[in-house]
Amino acid sequence: MHARFVRPAAVAAAVAGTLSWAPAASAQPSEPTPSASAASAETPAPDVGSVEITTKDTAGDALPGAAFLLLDSTGQEAGQGKTDAQGKLTFPDLAPGIFRLKETASGSPLHEVVADQDVIVTPGATTRLTITDPFKVAKVLLQAKDDKTGKLLPGATVNIGTGDSTLLTLTTGAKGTASGELPVTSRKTQFWVKEIKAPAGYDLYKPTKTFTAGPGAPAPVTVTNAKTATSAPPTHKPTHRPSGKPSDKPSPSQPSKDKDVPVPSTSDIPSADTTASSTAPTAPAGSLAHTGADATPWLIGGTGVLIAAGAGALIVARRRRTADSVDES
Repeated sequence: MHARFVRPAAVAAAVAGTLSWAPAASAQPSEPTPSASAASAETPAPDVGSVEITTKDTAGDALPGAAFLLLDSTGQEAGQGKTDAQGKLTFPDLAPGIFRLKETASGSPLHEVVADQDVIVTPGATTRLTITDPFKVAKVLLQAKDDKTGKLLPGATVNIGTGDSTLLTLTTGAKGTASGELPVTSRKTQFWVKEIKAPAGYDLYKPTKTFTAGPGAPAPVTVTNAKTATSAPPTHKPTHRPSGKPSDKPSPSQPSKDKDVPVPSTSDIPSADTTASSTAPTAPAGSLAHTGADATPWLIGGTGVLIAAGAGALIVARRRRTADSVDES
């Protein structure tokens, strides 16, 4: 509906002595038009884009509360925010170009943040990114001990891994300890440890042990070693003991220590049976058993006496015959 307003004004004119009135101004309001800012808010410009982030961990679980910062090509902040309960965050209305995405916090004490990365925004499109935050590493504390005394042993080398993969190799130092970091893929990950080199003077610990480690938590591991067994000294004792002190001077029948004495062969030494049979006289039947005393000297002496007695008797008999012959003549 349009309204017309007229405001009369008196105009004096000396035209033939008459007075006349004429309108001085008029205004007609128009319909209000929407502002340019309101129009741009309702309809996005066709040359902008957006970035949508989904955050999870290596086990596939969503990570809410992860904080991100988006920087433009000049290093100025283009947006910031945190992921929701589903691990999602969106940066809308971004001018096309290359942006730098920085994760400032993982939102979890068990997870690490990822490295910075570039994001390309294209006009009229949404760039979707999946961010996987790794678990914090487990901290392994290795000890090698004497299985009897508990003494810490240097020089023990072990392999640590999971499944068929070896992830870490540690060697105990001068204090018998070593430390390292193990990557974990869940809140509780099982590992195995196997000793591949024993400390000096000890046997290898052959069994394979297992242990469980969590992200960011210490994981103590201990291997024990037994001392290497040494051979025992001989326990037998000499059966022959000298009855007296050896004389410094050799006896006539005993050669001196400084001279080499030929050793007769076994073929030159008569056996005890041969010697006895060759020297001992044959005992007549019905005689007493041989007592072991040597009777040879007595036999020789008795034979000499008999020979002497026989010679004496022969001489006496010859003298008698001579005397008898003289008497007859």
